[in-house]
Amino acid sequence: MNSEFYADVIEAGGLTNALEQTAASLDISLILVPGRKKVADSVGIASTAPGRLPLLVFVRADTRGFRLVGRSREVDILTGETRELGDVVEAGAAWAAGTPVPVMRDVQPFLQIDVLAEAHELGPEAAVAAQWERLKEKAADTPAFPEFGRLVEAAYAEPRLRQLFPFTSHWTVAFSSCTDRPYHDEIAIAPQYGGGPYLVLRHPNSGMLGEAATVEEAVALALAHLPESSGPAVAGFNSNSV
Repeated sequence: MNSEFYADVIEAGGLTNALEQTAASLDISLILVPGRKKVADSVGIASTAPGRLPLLVFVRADTRGFRLVGRSREVDILTGETRELGDVVEAGAAWAAGTPVPVMRDVQPFLQIDVLAEAHELGPEAAVAAQWERLKEKAADTPAFPEFGRLVEAAYAEPRLRQLFPFTSHWTVAFSSCTDRPYHDEIAIAPQYGGGPYLVLRHPNSGMLGEAATVEEAVALALAHLPESSGPAVAGFNSNSV
């Protein structure tokens, strides 16, 4: 830890002690736990909220900055950086208490949240529903590519695809059995500009399975190749994908 940036932390005897002392001065109670082994000078702030892992706190090496990463249900939903230990303590207390992340951001503007953060915390079903809504909005905002919009509409109409987590790669729509990266893509469909055939793929950019003249035929072909075990999507990442 660089003494030029963290003289107060070093004087306190390390990040854990510095956070404990700051918390005591603010009359805030925190439960500190070891950070991640692979992240030097890191500390965790434990939470009793269901699904929330300890808020990871670590220091930057090139300047003064305390980085925060909050995970819930195996998904990174909160990040942020501040120069002040007091900010870290207050954010950690809010995280520990289960305060909704948008409320945390309102109180601590340095925090950033994933657009699907609230949905992810509610569980995989909510995250899947929110992702589909985002995909529909993307289709509505791209009238020059109607084939993409038709694909989103047709795929959403199929229950077996609708229960998976959709994501896009160069306009190809892929369907994952987990809600966070690395995605476990089960099937993918690529629309073509100008009314060309829809391509059904095993993965977003590889594994050609066939072509279809219409979006309905493409969805049917995708369903025919979709593993029977696919879905509903689970929270976080699928261990079968790594």
